[in-house]
Amino acid sequence: MPTYAVRYTYDERTDVRDHFRAEHRTYLAALAEHGTLLGSGPFTDGDPGALLVFRAASAEVVAALLADDPFVREGIVADADVRGWDVVLGPWSV
Repeated sequence: MPTYAVRYTYDERTDVRDHFRAEHRTYLAALAEHGTLLGSGPFTDGDPGALLVFRAASAEVVAALLADDPFVREGIVADADVRGWDVVLGPWSV
């Protein structure tokens, strides 16, 4: 199954992000339990955002999963760049 790397860029509303963070993480934890989300986490420097790695049938499936993310629903994600990723080394390689 294809792997996709998603780069979230957040808007500057840290108060709103803080308010919805628990719901966002609960949603992502369910995707991880299902095996669809391989990993995610915020960037520690630079512009506010995060990296998420999915294993899904298509980019459209990833887009649908992102649409249900509370951060996306609340408009906290200013941009989501979804890219196919050919994992050739490491524990996520197939």
